[in-house]
Amino acid sequence: MKLRSLLSNLGLFLVSLVLIVSCSNPASQMSTQSDSTPAPSGSAASIRLGFSAWPGWFPWQVAQDEKIFEKNKIAVDLKWFDGYTESLSTLTAGQIDANSQTLNDTISAVAGGADQVVVLVNDNSTGNDKIIVREGINSIADLKGKKVAAEEGTVDHFLLLLGLKKAGLGPKDINFQPLETGKAAAAFVAGQVDAVGVFAPFTTQALKRPNSKELFSSKDFPGAIPDHLVFTRQFVNTKPDQVQALVDSWFETQAYIKANPAKAIEIMAKRGGVSVAEYKEYANGTKIFTVEDNLKAFQPGKDMGSLTFAAQEMTNFLNEAGLVTTKPDLSKLFDDRFVKAYAAKAKKA
Repeated sequence: MKLRSLLSNLGLFLVSLVLIVSCSNPASQMSTQSDSTPAPSGSAASIRLGFSAWPGWFPWQVAQDEKIFEKNKIAVDLKWFDGYTESLSTLTAGQIDANSQTLNDTISAVAGGADQVVVLVNDNSTGNDKIIVREGINSIADLKGKKVAAEEGTVDHFLLLLGLKKAGLGPKDINFQPLETGKAAAAFVAGQVDAVGVFAPFTTQALKRPNSKELFSSKDFPGAIPDHLVFTRQFVNTKPDQVQALVDSWFETQAYIKANPAKAIEIMAKRGGVSVAEYKEYANGTKIFTVEDNLKAFQPGKDMGSLTFAAQEMTNFLNEAGLVTTKPDLSKLFDDRFVKAYAAKAKKA
């Protein structure tokens, strides 16, 4: 959710077939690459959609290459960001209409005055966000007094604090080192810190440190790191038909991937700049959400499987960490009508 700040100087991108959350900070510039679907005949529909290197978001490239957007009569200006945080600031600035981003980052943006709407759950991180430690650290309790690096305010920082809380520890029990994700991984490999919180593909980089190992991951905290399709409210209010067409395209893309796994993996691996074999290594760390998963997630609940509950927990985290000074109004953050409409249509088909 943010949460995943992907640095442009790291060439390794990761992804997965089962695919699926997570980073944040203001940004600088967008990649010059923009893959635009030509406007369908007789249609003026156009959506500027941002995405970056995270397993749950690579299906957008499949939708583009296999002309699923065209099938749904929308022109999508699909904008690739080398740096995840750049996509966040670009959406906040209104330079794109929608973005693939984490719940944590969306809440941060709303707290800062942005008016954004979550219309779809792409995925949940189920292991691709990890706390990795050096040799000699064998339990969360062993982190006490140690130097631990993570990008402040990101999902991996959130994951770190969840682990500490579970072990009866708090932020003051560690020597926290706030570093961008790529720099945090590099500092860990260089032996400058004892532990690090990172998301894939930086997990692969961090584990290059001899005798390092995973202490815990997002797999141990189901629902803690969800990733979403987020629109500006203005776009949702003025062009709901286009929002619906994009949501429909997402679910149709999942059906395509299921029916054509080899072709889909090839497309996603190419977009990520990795081999098909490397791509498959991340398959279990991301869970793509089905229509049914989406419908359930949008319902009120008392655990992290519920978006409203998760949003409140993340808001408390951001507030306690001093990353937001005023708790945002979350009452209009989630809009499930587009998922419901697709589900109703699919039921009739």
